[in-house]
Amino acid sequence: MGYRFYGWETADVKDDLGRTPRDYYDLLSGIWCAETCAPRMRKDWSEENPTLGQCSVTAFLLQDLFGGKVYGVPLENGGFHCFNEVDGCVFDLTSEQFGDTVLDYTGCPEQDRRVHFAKEEKRKRYELLKRRLASAAAM
Repeated sequence: MGYRFYGWETADVKDDLGRTPRDYYDLLSGIWCAETCAPRMRKDWSEENPTLGQCSVTAFLLQDLFGGKVYGVPLENGGFHCFNEVDGCVFDLTSEQFGDTVLDYTGCPEQDRRVHFAKEEKRKRYELLKRRLASAAAM
């Protein structure tokens, strides 16, 4: 598979099963869906842009698998675009949603899952993505 997500070239960290972020990108590419997309972006979600609206649920799910920290690139709308850092390896499995725009991943604030998951809908999207990934990974 040709990878285009930010950090794919150096995303060599491994989880307890020996999988890398690239392996999880392959799995997630088949299971991201409108139901796991942020509600405000759902109308624009498509199979051609499957990473749209998936950043926080994906980043916190990858944190469960790899450890590390979740950071957020500040966005113009006041929100954050979440990505992962594990042992100095920075990767963003959902960066493709921005097309050719390159985000600045330096000096970004750490994100707290308790704050993100205080929103019931986001926690439910995360749980759905987690179930779908567990099913896909078992195949």
